[in-house]
Amino acid sequence: MYDDSYYPLMAEYNCWMNQSLYSVCSIIPDEKRKQDLGAFFKSIHGTLNHLLYGDKAWMGRFTNNPFSVAAIGQELYADFEELRVEREKMDQQILEWSMKLDPVWLRQPFEYTSNVDGKRRVLSASILVTHMFNHQTHHRGQITTLIKQLGYEPGVTDIPWLPALNAVV
Repeated sequence: MYDDSYYPLMAEYNCWMNQSLYSVCSIIPDEKRKQDLGAFFKSIHGTLNHLLYGDKAWMGRFTNNPFSVAAIGQELYADFEELRVEREKMDQQILEWSMKLDPVWLRQPFEYTSNVDGKRRVLSASILVTHMFNHQTHHRGQITTLIKQLGYEPGVTDIPWLPALNAVV
């Protein structure tokens, strides 16, 4: 059952968390952000690039405006500030798009070609949209671990602390 507030909530959470993490990352020296710490995408910077790549790929599919790049894991932006600006643009696009989602479209089969293995797949649009948000959360979890390993504090990351929810009574 589709709850029309779920995806906008996840988009808002995505914006908030990315702003929070980029704020912390901005005080980490560039060489430390790019240091290979053994993560799947090696560094904080590499993982931030991958997150943007994933969102560009999924949003390109969802909006019928394909995004392509030579290979998954490829660095999109070497410059942190440029990466940050592009992240903010993408987050705004995701937020605006999430508010217009059609429940009928979400229930429909959605066919796409994987950038990982090149195979065509068909799943419901709702599963794939959910995956996009889950993918973001998964990799931000890795980033918070890397930030902590470098001795910085990523702050609270739980949805109930999302400022827009204002859940404190």
